[in-house]
Amino acid sequence: MSKRVLVTGGAGFLGSHLAERLLGEGHEILCVDNFYTGRKANIANLIDNPNFELMRHDVTFPLYVEVDEIYNLACPASPIHYQRDPVQTTKTSVMGAINILGLAKRLRVPVLQASTSEVYGDPEVHPQPERYWGHVNPIGARSCYDEGKRAAETLFFDYHRQHNMSIKVMRIFNTYGPRMNADDGRVVSNFIVQALRGEPLTIYGDGSQTRSFCYVDDLIDGMVRLMDAPPSFTGPVNIGNPAEFTMLELAEKVLSLTQSNSTIRFENLPSDDPRQRQPDITLAKTSLNWDPQVQLEDGLSRTIQYFHELSGK
Repeated sequence: MSKRVLVTGGAGFLGSHLAERLLGEGHEILCVDNFYTGRKANIANLIDNPNFELMRHDVTFPLYVEVDEIYNLACPASPIHYQRDPVQTTKTSVMGAINILGLAKRLRVPVLQASTSEVYGDPEVHPQPERYWGHVNPIGARSCYDEGKRAAETLFFDYHRQHNMSIKVMRIFNTYGPRMNADDGRVVSNFIVQALRGEPLTIYGDGSQTRSFCYVDDLIDGMVRLMDAPPSFTGPVNIGNPAEFTMLELAEKVLSLTQSNSTIRFENLPSDDPRQRQPDITLAKTSLNWDPQVQLEDGLSRTIQYFHELSGK
């Protein structure tokens, strides 16, 4: 059955891929974005679709629309962007959650919150299962994002308990793919852009810190599966690829795939940068029958091709 679906942050990296996926399944999409980090280029291929509607709006203000389902993805997700205006970042997570939950409560429709692996902070448990409460610095430079997302999760579960609302909470681990912003400071886009330009690849610290990288198509599949799961399954659930790589390993893969002559440059590690990050996806496997399919080399090749075409325009 066709549904009218609200996607906040719909012109962003993840939001645009989600909108494209849902349109392909025959749904109507209301894309809401304030274009702080979202880009019209991300949704240029969707604008002429009669089932796609775009609204410029900031979720820190109430939204009055009629929809059947809500995906709340609105919030800058890269350190460069969310640290540029940390107060606004916290407001987007907290006030945005309140406004979107209020809308879902009025409409009595299911709502999904895009949370993050950052709720685990610099983890003391590895890999990170959903039952782990995290190790977060509440007053650090990254806390506007970490604590904002943690507060949003709190709000979602309190609305669920207090108002019997249908909620879903997913914790997104490092995701990459086409439509990433070239200047957003995330490690995959940083390395690829630097390699294609022949510039040194910047590694912060000694390169031994690890991340687990999930290709965007796999992430979106997990998100849709979570929304379609029975109402009794609320999450939180980790969605990410458990294959773990050091920053140095990632840099070497990018250099190999781009055939770049770039060197590697080491700089000081930023404050509160996590040493390890790897999802335990047992719950996603058992409850959603979800398992990432795209290997890092394949996903990187697709992402490199995107940035190569972008630089040629």
